[in-house]
Amino acid sequence: MVVATPKNYSVMKAFAILKAFQDPAEWVTSSELSRRANLPEASGYRLIQTLQDIGALVRGPRGRHRPGLLLSLSHNVTINDLLRDAGQSLMSELAKRLHLTVHLGVLEQGMVTYVAKVSVPGAFPVHTRVGAQLEAYCSGLGKVLLAALPEQEVDSFVMDGELIALTPHTITTKSGLRAELKRVREHGYALDDREHQANMRCIAAPVLDREGRAVAALSATDDAARMTAPRQLEIRDALYESAAVLRQKLYPASQPLPYRRPVAVEYTVRPSAPTPGRVRPDRLR
Repeated sequence: MVVATPKNYSVMKAFAILKAFQDPAEWVTSSELSRRANLPEASGYRLIQTLQDIGALVRGPRGRHRPGLLLSLSHNVTINDLLRDAGQSLMSELAKRLHLTVHLGVLEQGMVTYVAKVSVPGAFPVHTRVGAQLEAYCSGLGKVLLAALPEQEVDSFVMDGELIALTPHTITTKSGLRAELKRVREHGYALDDREHQANMRCIAAPVLDREGRAVAALSATDDAARMTAPRQLEIRDALYESAAVLRQKLYPASQPLPYRRPVAVEYTVRPSAPTPGRVRPDRLR
């Protein structure tokens, strides 16, 4: 006699919730998902929390949910869309907390693509837009993402074309860029020290996947004169925290990765710099 395998009704209910999405990019409330899956709202809510914990669902604005990273990619939803949706609310909180402009970007064919941007009234004006691209070698976002590439890809990028000076502070030599990327790898963040715009500084930190690889970068930008050494440390740590939160939203089972935190503030400036404020990476451990 063949004994039938017992059905796991919890799995069937969870699958009913995942099938309740009419589109992989659709945002749906818990109550609406429960209704579509023909589940009591309380039961549906508990299952949704579990699916969120394992990354099958992502919670977004106003308590709505959409399919998570792996499910979304299987339905041709781009990583950029998911990064933007998952990061928008925490970027808004970060921009308000620091009173700065915050960007989220990814590396595409050697250029940084802006995935999301949040600014607040009165913040230093940054003339960027979502979907636009900028050079990677002279931006905080770009240097973080370049530093995360395998050495062979870094070599290919460095050798591919001239490094044009956008300001007097832009790194324009291949040896200088290699040294800068080495510092970024060692210390886990990047500083655009007036390299893209002469009156602007920007700090960027990586957004990591489950294995600790950089899939995106998060940055905060301000007037160069206002971004003093202590302020740079404050912004850097806030970026680390927000990047870790975004990582957990995208990859809920990820183990926390420790970042170095400063025990003292010491800084110098480059010889060519007319104003103080640059934190030397080798002093931020």
